[in-house]
Amino acid sequence: MESREDTSLPARSVEVARALAEAGIRGRVRELTDSTRTAAEAAAALGCEVGAIANSLVFVSDGEPVLVLTSGRHKVDTAALAARWGRGPLRRATPEEVRGATGQVIGGVAPVGHPRALPTVVDTALYDYPQVWAAAGTPRTVFPTSADELLRLTGGVLLPVGP
Repeated sequence: MESREDTSLPARSVEVARALAEAGIRGRVRELTDSTRTAAEAAAALGCEVGAIANSLVFVSDGEPVLVLTSGRHKVDTAALAARWGRGPLRRATPEEVRGATGQVIGGVAPVGHPRALPTVVDTALYDYPQVWAAAGTPRTVFPTSADELLRLTGGVLLPVGP
């Protein structure tokens, strides 16, 4: 895995790095030569388990975009999650809706660095890993973190997102 750190990051990743620093998160944004667009690609590039990848998925519920940070080891059960969260039905956001809500593209959505904070769920399964990796604004940038940091960083709610 070859990587570059903060000195020459893409603009979207600079915004994420700034938000991390302001929140006191110590993990540094890294730009990888390999794609991290999917959890499997990210895990391969980072040499970690796919479950240690914190996927940032944008859904629409009750007319607003919401963020679900889920372990890469499973899919979101949208009906079960909506019921647990007390929200209306969840549907996957379109690429245009994702970019409008986050300023970032699918495959590179970070937990922060958006035009405004999104209602967020952090998957309980992320607690199975002492370190997780999240996207940092582009499909080739990531940062190391933990489930606790993701909760604090996003002001999210801790819930299981699977069945």
